[in-house]
Amino acid sequence: MAATVLLVEDERKLRDLVRSYLERAGFAVLSTESGAEALTLAATASPDLVVLDLGLPDVPGETVARELRDAGHIPILILTAKSAEEDRIRGLELGADDYVTKPFSPRELVLRVQAILRRGGPAAEQSTTGYGGGVLVIDEPKRLVMVRGAAVDLTPTEWGILVALAAVPGRVYSRFELINRVRGYEFEGYERTVDSHVKNLRRKIEEDPASPQIVQTVLGGGYRLGLARDG
Repeated sequence: MAATVLLVEDERKLRDLVRSYLERAGFAVLSTESGAEALTLAATASPDLVVLDLGLPDVPGETVARELRDAGHIPILILTAKSAEEDRIRGLELGADDYVTKPFSPRELVLRVQAILRRGGPAAEQSTTGYGGGVLVIDEPKRLVMVRGAAVDLTPTEWGILVALAAVPGRVYSRFELINRVRGYEFEGYERTVDSHVKNLRRKIEEDPASPQIVQTVLGGGYRLGLARDG
């Protein structure tokens, strides 16, 4: 079954152009210019991904992103005319999985949508793995993360970073390596991008995000998983 993309964009010509590219790539597309309608469609149609413009006429795109993230782990690709680095970082800190600035190539947008959905797709069959005496448990076939016995809801990008780090506990992964492993392509501004996603991830899995024990920073190097694999 084709994945469904919810496209939220108030510029009709751009909305129609992006929709045509997504449909040619095999996606089923729902589209709207309204943030309020987007939230309703997200709740009723359960799309697999949302392409969200921040400059909407009714509800601010940032508000829509926060409500989508609070409601679940649906992937979000932000689409906006705001191109400053700090604007991109704020978008990622809302929980977005990727960020595309206008003007952009519709083909690139389709590739980024496909990359996000691949990260959220079925994992290869393998056994559940514990770390740190059961502090962290990753079940890749079920895409389940348990931290101290409680399930944690991660975005596809947060999941990809954690799984990449857990592949070899203790190994230091550079930001450049992480973004290429997770996204599958080079990304301008990758260092700040990874840092934003790690910040969000730590809020969800660390007892004290200011003193992380699971995802640790290695100064001048990158990040590593601070827990040993059980068994």
